[in-house]
Amino acid sequence: MPLIETSTTLLIIWAVLGYLLGSVPFGMVLARVMKLGNLREIGSGNIGATNVLRTGSKKAAAATLLLDGGKGAAVALLARYLTGEDAAQIAGLMAFLGHCYPVWLGFRGGKGVATFLGLLLALAWPVGVACCLTWLAAALWKRMSSFAAITAAAMSTIWIVLLGQTQIFLLGVILTLLVYWRHRSNIARIRAGTEPKIGQK
Repeated sequence: MPLIETSTTLLIIWAVLGYLLGSVPFGMVLARVMKLGNLREIGSGNIGATNVLRTGSKKAAAATLLLDGGKGAAVALLARYLTGEDAAQIAGLMAFLGHCYPVWLGFRGGKGVATFLGLLLALAWPVGVACCLTWLAAALWKRMSSFAAITAAAMSTIWIVLLGQTQIFLLGVILTLLVYWRHRSNIARIRAGTEPKIGQK
């Protein structure tokens, strides 16, 4: 049961908090702290874990993955506990948007995959687990992070229905569309056969 009754003002507050936490660019912070270089000048220029891996540091990439996934999960779970399901989903969606479009980086952020998976694990863990396994299977098959991401996103709404977690169906559809939008250049490269493999510099 939520501790605070839901109101429009509370939902707005959670939306702002979700965006602010989601917009923390952990990949860039870790790359700077660990002296790995400027992520904007490495690989794809992306701030996510896949590009951090191109610096050669698996530890930094793993930490980025966990932190980017954790920030969406944390704010969604906190919002659910304190306010309720609507607040959790709004905070989670805004955390995703914050990661993809952070105000601190001129609205040029990451692709949102780790945050997407973290949100699903927090809001409907069976779906999150299924999507993580889908990502892993697709990544092992094609050795492409982007292919794994769009495959997991495409399957997410199917898993939502099959696993009876329809309370997040609308959110799942929105997140899937956003993941595909953020990966539109990757999709073009996959079709052209020029998309880089995981770990490729």
